[in-house]
Amino acid sequence: MSLKGILFDMDGVLVDSEEFICEAAIRMFKERGLEVKAEDFVPFVGMGENRYLGGVAEKYHFPFDREKDKQRTYEIYGELTKGRLKALPGVYQFVVQCRKKGLKIAIATSADKVKLEINLQALQFPDGTIDATVNGLEVEHKKPDPEIYRVAAKKLGLRPEECLVVEDAVSGVKAGKAAGCRVLAVLTSFPAEKLNEADWVCTSLAEVPAGALEW
Repeated sequence: MSLKGILFDMDGVLVDSEEFICEAAIRMFKERGLEVKAEDFVPFVGMGENRYLGGVAEKYHFPFDREKDKQRTYEIYGELTKGRLKALPGVYQFVVQCRKKGLKIAIATSADKVKLEINLQALQFPDGTIDATVNGLEVEHKKPDPEIYRVAAKKLGLRPEECLVVEDAVSGVKAGKAAGCRVLAVLTSFPAEKLNEADWVCTSLAEVPAGALEW
């Protein structure tokens, strides 16, 4: 099965947003009277804000109002990121390279639509660069479940086996492999030994192994 599409995760792959969403979550919990630490969120990276926030609330046996707490976190995130969100190294060059090869491109994020839109606005890809997007509100099961990548491939009119998933999180790599895709892992959020299920690993999209796009 030859490569026809690229399915990008967003946070930690395209945009350097992890510190901002973490800070927003810490501030949200503080407003509600709970002191949490950045390391509390690490096990839930890549799983979407339902789990990212909910998992930490569970850890501290703290009540969690999913919609209200998530909305407040995104409000703080929007404030924190104004003029500060940046594409990660190699993103624009790699996307151009994929386009030149005639590959279709989708973004599949466990985050809600509001966060996807904030990040896309910051990235400012030229019109027509992204063929499809899938956000966490469009799927029932979040990563590491493969649903989001199967939906993304379907939106591109492709089979999962024809797609390369680009991920930075353990849950995302598992989701991509379970969907039937090949996976390129970027070492933005986790060390290589945690992402060993991926087919290829790179330190950034400026240093993608040639084989990842040649199949």
